[in-house]
Amino acid sequence: MPEGDSVYRLRRRLEAATLGAAVRDGEVRSGNAAGRSLAGLRVEGYDTHGKHLLTRFDDGSTLHTHLRMQGSWTITRAGRSLPRAVSETARVRLRLEDGREVWGLDLPVVELVPTVRESDVIGYLGPDPLREDWDAAEAARRLSRRPDRPFVAALLDQTAVAGLGNLWVNELAFLRGIHPFAPIGTTDLDALLALAARCLRISATVPGM
Repeated sequence: MPEGDSVYRLRRRLEAATLGAAVRDGEVRSGNAAGRSLAGLRVEGYDTHGKHLLTRFDDGSTLHTHLRMQGSWTITRAGRSLPRAVSETARVRLRLEDGREVWGLDLPVVELVPTVRESDVIGYLGPDPLREDWDAAEAARRLSRRPDRPFVAALLDQTAVAGLGNLWVNELAFLRGIHPFAPIGTTDLDALLALAARCLRISATVPGM
């Protein structure tokens, strides 16, 4: 499953390619808005929280998606098409005015919500080191509520810290010199979270990482 840094990089790629673009035609093909046309909308912005991607449109709606284990996004050039077997897995399709198409493939989570109610779908998440509102003290408070919880289980809990997955959790255990199943309370939470934030930010923003 892609982790927070991978989803952040995906957001940046989609921003660079489609921010401000008008949708000529397209639709949501699954989830709570299956069958809803997206024609006439403009891509107003993107955001991420942990492993969740938010695509905001100029009509005040937000498309909330999550890749989980199998989902992906791709863009085809004008005049090009995806193989039929691949296009049949599309859960979101956006044909832009310049002819390019944006495809959300095999996405297990697809929800269209009012932008003002994004908290309905992501409000349960803990602080995210890649967001400007990152709150390390709040993350430490959440982790310390159950000090006997195993290190890996505590950090994989997205309600405590959003964006960490198996790869980073095990890497952090190694870097901090703690057994993955030792109680989370046996490590210095402030130092752990500072390291986690630094690792995620470097991975998300430094080219080639």
